[in-house]
Amino acid sequence: MSEFAVELRGIRKSFGTHEVLSGVDLAVRPGEVTVILGPSGSGKSTLLRTINHLEKVDAGIVRVGGELVGYRRKGNRLHELPEREILRQRSRIGFVFQNFNLFPHLTVRENVALAPIAAQGRHKAEAHAEAFELLTRVGLADKADEHPRRLSGGQQQRVAIARALALRPEVVLFDEPTSALDPELVGEVLDVIRELARGGATLVIVTHEVGFAREIADTIVLMDAGRIVEQGPPHQVLDAPAHPRTKAFLAHVL
Repeated sequence: MSEFAVELRGIRKSFGTHEVLSGVDLAVRPGEVTVILGPSGSGKSTLLRTINHLEKVDAGIVRVGGELVGYRRKGNRLHELPEREILRQRSRIGFVFQNFNLFPHLTVRENVALAPIAAQGRHKAEAHAEAFELLTRVGLADKADEHPRRLSGGQQQRVAIARALALRPEVVLFDEPTSALDPELVGEVLDVIRELARGGATLVIVTHEVGFAREIADTIVLMDAGRIVEQGPPHQVLDAPAHPRTKAFLAHVL
């Protein structure tokens, strides 16, 4: 086993002539919480999406649990995996999006159980039972048979977290999990993420919630213009930043 749950080396990604990621290195150990901060357009969400190959990299490598993601190596060349292999890899990586992405025609329980059945071949009864356990864990057991439209945004995002956990992932990625929520609903989602962190889950979180990052993170990463300009424990990055771009960002958001 690798010493890292997630490992990115030399990641580059461009959209047209605009380079969004410019040679990013990042390593996350099992059980750690890494929070990625930075201004809009700094590459945070794109970097997160390279971890499960939702964005193909132009250069560099991504490993999860020591396994190369999206590619296999033959000699000195990388060859992209067939889609079924990429889907298998994604089943090891939970992903919570900004906008929930729940299926409106399915009940809450069915939304949570769908991926384990479809991607992992688990028995329907087992998947539905575990879905109910996960909904209980995020405080939504009483909503199991409702449809998403009957839930608030905060409740829908908690369902999305349960859905990500249903795959029993090695790491869970969060892409601005509270940005689509009304302010009064943010706390209920952050509480669920806190519980995951306390339970020893490996989490990589892109967020603009600096106070939450201070509380939950083992490591804070500050990105700017497609690069990591500073990283370290919260007290170091937030209270005694060394890089001018970190200082400028924190002056704007604190």
